[in-house]
Parts: sequence; structure tokens; C-alpha cells
Amino acid sequence: MRSKAQFKWIRTSPLKVRRIMKLLRGKKVNEALVALKFMPHKTAVIIHKLIKSAAASAVKNYKMSEEALVIDELFADGAGMLKRHRPRARGRAFPIKKRLSHVTVFVSDKEDK
Repeated sequence: MRSKAQFKWIRTSPLKVRRIMKLLRGKKVNEALVALKFMPHKTAVIIHKLIKSAAASAVKNYKMSEEALVIDELFADGAGMLKRHRPRARGRAFPIKKRLSHVTVFVSDKEDK
């Protein structure tokens, strides 16, 4: 059985989120939460909350044991963009794209085979 948690419209780029996600795929939930606690990144806090939410819903809704939970799937998709302009010399303006992301976590009670 799998439990899902999503966090949408995060004000950080998907590349910055994926950088942390690479380290967590396939780990047990408890190990991943400990690893995230000591990471100095802003997105580590967001992913930490998201994994805790997925684990809590798995325990409450599907009666899974928290010790057996494994991060089954973890991905970040690009959301919209906030478009801004940076003033440049001679009256020009260069575009700035502030990227947003949607993060999804699937937690299951069995390890990958």
C-alpha cells in the first residue's frame, strides 16, 4: 500500500529540490528524516515536513507501522514561473524567471525488490 503527500507552488526551483531528493530515494523514512534535519538547505525543511505528512497519513489511514515505511517515490515537477525584469544599461530590461515547483512523495511499507 502507498501513501501520497504533495506540496504545491513552492517558491524554489525544481533543480534545487531535486538536488536533495537524490540522496533520499529508497531510504527508510526515519533515516531520511534524520538526514534532512542536518542539511543546511531551505528545501530540506520543506521535504522534511512533506515526508512526515506522508508517513503520518500512512500510519493513520492504512495502519502501516512507522518503522517499516520506505520512501517509494519522490519527485519535483516544475510549476509556473513568476516573470520579472532586471533593469540594465541604456534603458534595456532583461527577463528574470523565478521558478516554482510541485513536490510529491510516495511512502510504502515494503522495500524495492
